[in-house]
Formats: sequence, C-alpha cells, structure tokens
Amino acid sequence: MAEKVVAMILAGGKGTRLEALTKKIAKPAVSFGAKYRIIDFPLSNCANSGITTVGVLTQYESVLLDQYVGNGEKWGLNGVHSRTAALPPRQTEEGLSWYNGTADAIYANLDFLDACSPEYVLILSGDHIYCTTYNEMINLHISSNAECTIAVYQVPMKEASRFGILKVDEAGSIVEFQEKPKNPTSNLASMGIYVFTYKTLKKALIEDAKNEASSHDFGKDIIPKLLSENKKIMSYVFKGYWKDVGTIASLHEANMDLLLSTKEINLPSLIDKSHIYSEDTKSHPQYIGKKASVRDSIVNQGAVILGDVVRSVISNEVLIEEGAYVADSVLMTGARVGKGAKVINCLIAPDSVVAEKEVYDGSGSEVILIANRKVRIND
Repeated sequence: MAEKVVAMILAGGKGTRLEALTKKIAKPAVSFGAKYRIIDFPLSNCANSGITTVGVLTQYESVLLDQYVGNGEKWGLNGVHSRTAALPPRQTEEGLSWYNGTADAIYANLDFLDACSPEYVLILSGDHIYCTTYNEMINLHISSNAECTIAVYQVPMKEASRFGILKVDEAGSIVEFQEKPKNPTSNLASMGIYVFTYKTLKKALIEDAKNEASSHDFGKDIIPKLLSENKKIMSYVFKGYWKDVGTIASLHEANMDLLLSTKEINLPSLIDKSHIYSEDTKSHPQYIGKKASVRDSIVNQGAVILGDVVRSVISNEVLIEEGAYVADSVLMTGARVGKGAKVINCLIAPDSVVAEKEVYDGSGSEVILIANRKVRIND
C-alpha cells in the first residue's frame, strides 16, 4: 500500500523562535541529539514505512538542507524504485514567488504529484521529533473511506492554544477544528500530519488557490473548508513520543529526554528500535581524558572531554577543556568550553565558544542560548 503513497515534507520554515540557531540554516537542518538533524526523523519514518517517493519542500536558507537531503541516500530512498526530490520555489510562467502558506507549497508542486500518480498523499512537517511508521494511519484512512485523516496528540491544556485543536465524535471523525484558539475547548492537537486522498486534495488546493481571501494554509483554510462541505475527516490518535521543537526551551527539553528511560518517555529506545538514519561524520573516536568524568550523558564520536560532564548531550567535534564543568546542557557540533568554565542548563550553538573561567548558569531559569561562533580555543 505504501507504494500508492507519496510523502511531502514541509521543510521551508524559518524557525525564528530558535533565534541564532536558524539565522543561516533552515529549522529542519538544526542539530539534535548529538548526531542527528531534525529532518532525519520524518525521512527515517518514511523509509521505515516503505514509502518510496518523498518530496522535501524547502525554502528559507535551503542550501545546507538541500545538500544534506541530497538524493535520499542516507535513508535508502535513492534506489531504482525509490527517490527523494528537493522541491524549492521556482520560476514559472506566472512568475517567481515564495511559497505562501503550507497549502500553497503543495499546490505549487501538483505537477510533481501528478507525475507520481499517487492514490494518497502523506503531508508531514519537517521539524518534529518522533519515531513511527505511517502504515497504520494510512490503513485507517483507507478502511474508513475518509477523504482526509489527521494525526492527533493530547497536549497539556495550558499549551493547547499553540496548536490546531480538534473535536471528534465517538467514531473518531473530526467534527470541529480550531487553528490556535485563544480559549481552547479541547487538548486534542493536530500534529501537522495529514493523509489525503489525492483527488480530494488536488481539488481543494485548486479551489483554494483561486480564493484571494485565503491564507493558503491547511489548518486555517483547507481543513475548515472540507469540514464545511461535510467531507469525512478522520482522526488518528498518536500515542508515542512527539515533540514540536520550535523553541530553544523545547529543543533543549527534547535533547534532555534522550537521557531518560521511563514508561512515559523512552525516546532512546524508540530511536534504537525505529532505526533513525543520519549522516556519518567520519570523525575520530570520542576521547575522555584521565581526569575527566562523564555521567548520565550522550557523547558522539569526535568529542574530546577533559573536564566534567553531567546529564548533557555532546555532539561531534566538541572540546571540553580541563577543569570545565558542563551540566544539563546541549553542546552542538564544534562547540568549545574553556578551562575552568562552567555551563549549566545551556544550549551551545555550533562552533560557539565559552571562554576560560566564563560562567553561564541557567539553573532555575530559562535555558541559556550561547551562540557566538568565536575563534576556537587553541586555534
């Protein structure tokens, strides 16, 4: 069945709430978990689902992301009977323009979808952390004769206003959809994962493109219109780990979740069982010095640790000098912590430096983002 499905990953978001981390790279290309990039998760999920055709819709600062995705080789999606295509905005007879909303991005690539001739289209966000296969959701969509199926997730009520919120009937059909309501009446949130019957999707997108009053967004426009037309829209309840890493705090929290192993959160086990594929940096093995200590942490290849590390996620090519102390922190590729420095509850951007004896203590406060990309220690 997966061969009748084309996946389209929306990966063009600017990610302004990630501040300096997305100043020069697209949000889906941001590092995660010491060895991954965020885009690894939806692409690996597609590969593990047996989906053989994937379009990656890029836009903002897309050079690095386009290079990283390449031909899909990292995820086994570059074979004779599979392919991955980067789909940036392009100039057409109508002119040159950016994607103007999530629905417009798919509309602009209807020719790609027509060439693939799918029966169903799976639409994904490129900036969420979760491990799954989509087969069960696709099968539900087909067996229920739905025209659209939306993956939903129960979020804390205090966070519900950040999401598209749904109400469902006893059969799981969606009866109401509110996009980021100020006063939500439900905590059942859309995950931004949709399965559409292609004929329904194409018709809805063409009609939406002609509507000058539309914002050309799935949550704000396409889904409410389908509901108003009494189209059958099903909900698929997702019960695994899922995190929208749209802020510095949520990105830090998701990295810290890698260090946990509870019934509620077991992301390390999920990643291991689900086979999340990524780039091999071909770094030298990690080195932990004689006087160093590492406790309850993840340390990737290429890291050199000469100080003390507690409950932290350490990426490749990181250097932690003698006498330095790092706790409850995330250090991205190439980060440096100088001798005698102290870093607590921080997220250090790639190639950024904490100088000797410098102190960043975020204990009991919001996560501190360190992003300076200074000359490296000992250069």
